[in-house]
Amino acid sequence: MKALIASGGKGTRLRPLTHTQNKHLIPIANKPILHYAIEAAVDAGIKQIGIIHTADSCEVPDAIGNGKRWGVKITYIPQKTPAGLAHVVKIAEKFIGKDNFIFYLGDNMVVGGVKRFIDEFEKSDCNCWLTLSKVKDPERFGVPVIKNNKIVKVEEKPSKPKSQFAVAGIYIYDSHIFEAVKNIKPSERGELEISDAHTYLIEKGFKVGYSEITGWWKDTGKPADLLEANRLILDNIEPNFKGEVDKVSSVLGKVILDEGSKVINSVVRGPAIIGKNAIIENSYIGPFTSIGDRTTIRNAEVEYSIVLRDCKISNVKLRIEGSILGNDVEIVDAVGKPLVHRFMIGDQSRVEVA
Repeated sequence: MKALIASGGKGTRLRPLTHTQNKHLIPIANKPILHYAIEAAVDAGIKQIGIIHTADSCEVPDAIGNGKRWGVKITYIPQKTPAGLAHVVKIAEKFIGKDNFIFYLGDNMVVGGVKRFIDEFEKSDCNCWLTLSKVKDPERFGVPVIKNNKIVKVEEKPSKPKSQFAVAGIYIYDSHIFEAVKNIKPSERGELEISDAHTYLIEKGFKVGYSEITGWWKDTGKPADLLEANRLILDNIEPNFKGEVDKVSSVLGKVILDEGSKVINSVVRGPAIIGKNAIIENSYIGPFTSIGDRTTIRNAEVEYSIVLRDCKISNVKLRIEGSILGNDVEIVDAVGKPLVHRFMIGDQSRVEVA
């Protein structure tokens, strides 16, 4: 069994964060999203991983490396143009060969890993195994049409979904999937849809099985999804104190305080994670908050938010909540005259002021 992980795409729904970094490298609980996909494959006993990345960028290969840190071999497969998930599978045929493989979308997260799905696939006589999750907005995803407990078709982003299930971004195949991706045609949006490949397999008599994800699964394609995934990960952390907490501060619940960080005259309520060499002073950090390395927060309150590295938050009167701050962001109290709001904001940003 091999693993194929997709890390391409432009991440348009996560702009402006993705103007300066690949969406799969955005940290959740201070760890890049892509790491969770790699770790899921490793935990399932997989030793060879192929990662699809955008051909005109080495950002992912440079950030992830050769896999040595996880005890696996990582092969990078460049994709020249984003032409759909079925195209991702198609260009990976040389890497996969005749092996079975799990195809994992690198911006997806699922509790409990993927080994149980691989085990179910291997116990079955199926050629394809899909994972399904009930969602509020199935029209955003591939939607299975199920009759008599069998998938008879998969529709891509239907305007009128025939079920509340989404096909999650975790698929398991044998080599027959390559026949499918070579024989489907581009959709109206010009892409080779993985849903069409699944329907091809069904129509040609290949067996397609499925599991329902009974825990949580997240496609971290939107800011709200990132915050929710951050919440879910933090809810399962183990407390770990490597930094310093002074005598007048209060640290409650599950909190990770990394090396070199200091909590001074502040309250931190977990679950929360504070990265290396961060300073929290005269402040409140509320539940489900991730604070990146070298970030300084003084005289401010932050809750249910993701704050990346090298940020500065100082003398902010209202609590910052439900927010995502990119690297090297400053939110500071205005000084001097006239007393005004002063912004420097990139494309597709959102700011709420009171």
